Amino acid sequence: MSAQYSGLDWLVFAAYGLLLLGSGWFFNRRSANSQDYFRGGNTMPVWAVAISVLATSQSAATFLGGPDQGYRGDLSYLATNLGAFVAAFFVAAFLIPKFYQYNVYTVYELLEVRFGPKAKKQAGLMYLCGRVFASGARLYMAAIAVSMILFADIQASHVITATCILTIAGLLYTVYGGIKTVIYSDVIQCGVYVSAAVAVIYCLVAAIPSDLSAVINVLNNPGAGEASKLALFKFDWDFSPSGVFNIWSVFTGFVLLNIAAFGLDQDMTQRVLTCKNAKEGSKAMLYSIVMVIPIMLLFIVIGLLLYIYYQRPDLMHSGVTGEVLPTFEGEPVTIFMYYVLNHIPSGVRALVTVGIVAAALSTLNSGLNSMASVLVQDIYAPWQKSKGKSHSDMHYVGAGRVAMGLVAASLGAMACLCFYWQQYTDTPLLQFALGVMVFSYSGLLGVYFTAIFTKRGSPATVLAALICGFMTTLLFQPYVMTLYLPPEWIVPIGFTWQLCIATLVATLVCLSAKGCDNSLFQGQKI
Repeated sequence: MSAQYSGLDWLVFAAYGLLLLGSGWFFNRRSANSQDYFRGGNTMPVWAVAISVLATSQSAATFLGGPDQGYRGDLSYLATNLGAFVAAFFVAAFLIPKFYQYNVYTVYELLEVRFGPKAKKQAGLMYLCGRVFASGARLYMAAIAVSMILFADIQASHVITATCILTIAGLLYTVYGGIKTVIYSDVIQCGVYVSAAVAVIYCLVAAIPSDLSAVINVLNNPGAGEASKLALFKFDWDFSPSGVFNIWSVFTGFVLLNIAAFGLDQDMTQRVLTCKNAKEGSKAMLYSIVMVIPIMLLFIVIGLLLYIYYQRPDLMHSGVTGEVLPTFEGEPVTIFMYYVLNHIPSGVRALVTVGIVAAALSTLNSGLNSMASVLVQDIYAPWQKSKGKSHSDMHYVGAGRVAMGLVAASLGAMACLCFYWQQYTDTPLLQFALGVMVFSYSGLLGVYFTAIFTKRGSPATVLAALICGFMTTLLFQPYVMTLYLPPEWIVPIGFTWQLCIATLVATLVCLSAKGCDNSLFQGQKI
């Protein structure tokens, strides 16, 4: 354990430990049946579901990557919420009503209605592949931070240890209580990491001697030839990774990204399915987007203040100045982690530590339950029925718990792999976390657009579309482009544009076959 912790820090750790134990004991009561375990008995309140969706979408990626975005860039990441609103209305109009109409446990059961059982299984497997990538990436970010804070280094053995600690804690916290436990624990964890962000902002404001007007003026006019760090909308035609937050990307790639996240990703959609009906589920989703704006702003503001703290000696009349290349053990780290490791006050350091853990547990718990539901409802249960076996409802609850163990092991392994992947690609944390889900989202979007708006497509083209969406995204990765293009032809493309192109390819592939007559919208006007 790092020697940097004071007695006050240990008190914060003890309080958080008691909170985890108490809430875990209270929430982890055995579910009566699979309906309770996977869908909360459709009794969850809108406010709790909204906060759970919020906590799941934010995660350790925002906790660590948000300040990095504010420090390196500006406020343009906030504008992506415009795309989220467009996507939310689409999902509320076309998808959520169908989820409730067919009383599904997973979003991929809709494809069984449209294309048959094979399509449901194929889409579920593609989701599992993508979710291992995405949740594993978020777990990796938290593990790196926990290793630096707890062990004062980033040796491979300590990163693996931190990964195991987070994974086991998330598994034990979730495995018995089901989705109800996940949702209410998300509410608690969200409160913890938001409190940590507020505390960091307070410390930074107190440490900066200049008044607020001077700070705002410098952020708005950083220097000759530098763009304002308070810019919200960017209208430049930049298709590279540095341009993923411009307005054109917001209303294209980010709309698709959020349609997939809110409507096709079991990780978030499962929470919406725990509400009483489709109307309440839609409200919860929309409320979560409204709430995410101020919380996202908190973390970006931390980055803006760190820019003042480290790069503007003219405003820092005393104290630390000029440290603009943060490293830890010779390796580059985010400016936020550099601040936490070196300059954050006692007490707040522990609060940030538990905030990172809380953000990681929130995302990890969500992934464990949603992936287990897909494994059981879309793969295991149909396989058992095909063999003529009939099991009790509690058998599938038990199968869900076993599935959680398998999922936890997979996410832990992926987190270790991401340690090398992210360092090799040198991608900013926030873009890395957002970009990894494009691999599975593109194919799923193509399949669902075909299913909802046309009568074309077949089980064969569903599989082909899922594969083509994945492979198209893979071919756009710089480390893959070097294998089939000369260096002078390699042009990096931002993940939002990768998603647009790969979704178009997947849609065209899925449309290539004549479909059945059992359209999800047969007899209805769209």
